[in-house]
Formats: sequence, C-alpha cells, structure tokens
Amino acid sequence: MFQTPKYPDSHEPHMPTTPSDPHAVLLAHDRWANAQLYDACAALSDEQFNQVFLMGTGSIHNNLLHNLGAMRGWTDVLNETESRPRLEERQHTLGEIRALHDPICDDFEQAALQRPFDTVITRERGGKDYTFTAGGILTHVTTHSMHHRAQCLNMLRQLGVKDLPMSSVMEWMLFAE
Repeated sequence: MFQTPKYPDSHEPHMPTTPSDPHAVLLAHDRWANAQLYDACAALSDEQFNQVFLMGTGSIHNNLLHNLGAMRGWTDVLNETESRPRLEERQHTLGEIRALHDPICDDFEQAALQRPFDTVITRERGGKDYTFTAGGILTHVTTHSMHHRAQCLNMLRQLGVKDLPMSSVMEWMLFAE
C-alpha cells in the first residue's frame, strides 16, 4: 500500500529561494534529503536500523553509510588523491553517520566545483584505467544517493513507519527552508 510523506503542518508550499543551477540543485537537494532520512531514522531501534532486507546494501544503516562512503571515495577521485579506507569497514551509530555527513558533503562539493565540469579525470581501479568527467561524477554521486535513499524509504515502509520523510526534488523545492 502506497503511503505518502507527511507534509509539514505549518508550511504551505512556497516559491523556493533554492538554487536554480542544476549542479547546485543536485548538491543542495542531496544534503536536504539525507537530513530528512536521518530524522526519520531517529525513532528506529538499533535492531530496526540494522535489520537485514533483501535490497540495496542490506539495511538502512548500510545504505546510509554506503552513500557517505561513496561520496568520500568519489571526492578522492576528484581530488586525484589516494583512496581513503572505506567507511563501511565498521558499524556506526546514526549519530556518528550524522556527524560524518556535513564534512563529507562539504569536501565533495568543494572537490566537485573546483574545476570545470568537462574536466577529464582518469583513475586506476583493479588494474584498469577509467575516465570520468567532473560533471559526470557529481551527477553520479547525487543520483546514486537518491537510489539508495529510495531503498531506505522502502525499508522504512516495511518496518511500519507511517510518516515517510519527504525526499524528492519537487518536495525540496516546495518545502525546504
């Protein structure tokens, strides 16, 4: 059964003061949608937060951490620096994930916007070279995150959460402060 997100009682849709450049929209929406999801997860027990589902990376915890780990990994690609250890190598609390969020987003945004979007970056992985553009990486990271947030929404629905968080770009344009 489809459940719609609960819209803020005290807020009417408004003309956004949000950015209009596509790259700025992708970055700002990604931060906002992650925060909405973290807020929705705050009411979960540890068991629910880590419950295994046959989708995504297996749990809400794993999906959230995977999104941040991927963003951090792609930041290393954009900066053309050595890859840091994966975040997924250990368990994190929701509080720890929240604390990692803004610094990782800040670093990614700075790396993604430091050069023209058509800048070509080559990265070796597993003995093979791969070539990307900076704009392609920015788009991949934000849409990848959206994909896993949708899986988290489905997991929340399966856990019986009635008021699912807002997550779409349209909702962000209408309701983000």
